[in-house]
Amino acid sequence: MSTHNLSQLDGAMRPVTAPDIQAHKRSRGAEPLVCLTSYTTLTARLLDAHTDLMLVGDSLGMVLYGLETTVGVTLDMMIAHGQAVMRGARRSCVVVDMPFGTYQESPEMAFRNAARIMKEVGCAGVKFEGGIEMAPTVKFLTDRGIPVMGHVGLMPQSVNTAGGFKSRGRGDDDARRILADAHAIADAGAFAIVVEGVVEPVARTITEEINVPTIGIGASPACDGQILVTEDLVGLFQDFTPKFVKRYMDLGSGIAEAARLYAEDVRSGRFPQDEHCFGVTKPKDDN
Repeated sequence: MSTHNLSQLDGAMRPVTAPDIQAHKRSRGAEPLVCLTSYTTLTARLLDAHTDLMLVGDSLGMVLYGLETTVGVTLDMMIAHGQAVMRGARRSCVVVDMPFGTYQESPEMAFRNAARIMKEVGCAGVKFEGGIEMAPTVKFLTDRGIPVMGHVGLMPQSVNTAGGFKSRGRGDDDARRILADAHAIADAGAFAIVVEGVVEPVARTITEEINVPTIGIGASPACDGQILVTEDLVGLFQDFTPKFVKRYMDLGSGIAEAARLYAEDVRSGRFPQDEHCFGVTKPKDDN
């Protein structure tokens, strides 16, 4: 494996695996991991050449389905979108989020649902939220052949108990809890951990102390990789823009403008023209 770029794995175009991600610690001289969310085949095809990991995130509930939180996302929704992404992915490591209520009850429940995702989607691993309390579940799954990506800090599935989407780690007690959570999940066998909405010094400390890659979102440039919601990145999700998002394009405005121009052409009779229709006989030139 290249110590700099996962796109050059073994000199061949092969899928990036969970062990590849796990071995890719930035502190060993590697470039940061590039990660984005993906929910559709088309998006996966567009992102595949540029990303090391694509996450089929339960954020699709808010981005695609208009839900206020991710809590309403179902396992069937995640599997359907995971299958769509796998049709477009060729080299990126594809990981699927486990939605709320599919893993918290017991390690056995988590294994059944994770196994279903792995079998029906064909992805490289699953991701779920939680710290110390979920460490036994991480170990249970990884001992049985299911790669797990962890998620600590701001946990969207716990928004109802957390009182909203708030940054984490500002107080000493909260910082210690998040650090302990990250250590527990890493020690339990996770191949990487998403660190979300955590103040920069705490995210940096987590990255320095644990032995698996950290994937930051609203965290720290010191993390071993970064992830954003693709629709935030390109301006397709416009309900709100989190502080940690850098918007590289505004495709949403472009789509709205294209729709406006199309509507004008249809209403004025400028579209469609003969060149857009089948079986149109052109008038003969009398000359």
